[in-house]
Amino acid sequence: MNNQADSLRYIVQQMKNNIRSQINRTENVTSTRVITISSGKGGVGKSNISLNLALALTEFKQKVMLLDADLGLANIDIILGIRSTYNLADVIRGEKTITEVIIEGPKGLKIIPGGSGMQELANLKDWQLENFLTKLSSIEGETDYLIIDTGAGLSKTVTSFALAAEEIIIVTTSEPTAITDAYGFIKTLSQQHYEGRVYLLVNRVASFEDAGVVFNKLKIAINRFLKYKVEYLGFINEDPKVLQAIKEQQAFIVAYPQCKASQNIYQIAAKITNQEYQPKQEKTLKTFFKNVVKYFR
Repeated sequence: MNNQADSLRYIVQQMKNNIRSQINRTENVTSTRVITISSGKGGVGKSNISLNLALALTEFKQKVMLLDADLGLANIDIILGIRSTYNLADVIRGEKTITEVIIEGPKGLKIIPGGSGMQELANLKDWQLENFLTKLSSIEGETDYLIIDTGAGLSKTVTSFALAAEEIIIVTTSEPTAITDAYGFIKTLSQQHYEGRVYLLVNRVASFEDAGVVFNKLKIAINRFLKYKVEYLGFINEDPKVLQAIKEQQAFIVAYPQCKASQNIYQIAAKITNQEYQPKQEKTLKTFFKNVVKYFR
């Protein structure tokens, strides 16, 4: 084993031990489900999916907190067009607590903003990373879900956040480079003996069938070379409304709840929460006349 692998395991184990100790000291604490969202390659829409999935979960009557852990290149607040007075940099410096930097997003979503453009965040020392991960234990029981949007790639910081969570969603697209990098991320998880659940989400595809092709390509390679379990979570359609919402600095499920991408996100949120999702009918004049005909049959 190399030094980096040993270091990662130590950091994650220390963090988990500290969290368990704090939980054991607290009675009647509701468990928080931690889901990390990562990607092997940048530019696959990971942060946008993290935000919209977190918002979708709130509509299934869940308390949700979103941690923008794309350290150094955080952009959740930019996507939403909101300003935060404090962020993760203040927490890491020890100047603020986790709860002091939380800001309110749409639909009651709680957001822990990252620090965009801060090189110090992108290159944390082991003790800083361990200390910060341990501080996350303070929100145990304060939320039903903690969604962690990590950076892209396989840096020590990204891998540490992934290994610390009980579930990981890996985002890819149909591009060959994105598929290859997603496989590389899964290979790293396998080498680190990650025992949590690993899901694959395929973004920006034309159809369910196209998403299935991407998943099957990865599944064949994984079964052949890694013997590792990866579950198919779902897909997001290529949808012009997503880009339009980004330009408007809104989450697409808020700006365009009836668009294809929004319906996809709701289906994924339903699957995660083990609930059923019934698409809401768009209230238009055409819908009105359809209902009139239906009721008079």
